[in-house]
Amino acid sequence: MQAAQAFGVPDALYGEEVCAWIIPKPGASASEVEIRRSCQGQIARFKLPRYISCVPEFPATVTGKPQKYLMRDLAPGH
Repeated sequence: MQAAQAFGVPDALYGEEVCAWIIPKPGASASEVEIRRSCQGQIARFKLPRYISCVPEFPATVTGKPQKYLMRDLAPGH
């Protein structure tokens, strides 16, 4: 993976769920299942992303800082 961003999205049951956007390295690919497997044992179960999306780029400011509020608006489950 080249880059990743995790953020919360609204959830009716828990209040918020974890969503992860991932930019794969050039020429690489990964499925949601593979990403979840690689996270298991590395982070606490409640921190595992419920939603995972592979994207070509993150919405960013002119200085390159990722704009998580835009990601949240575009995320599944929002």
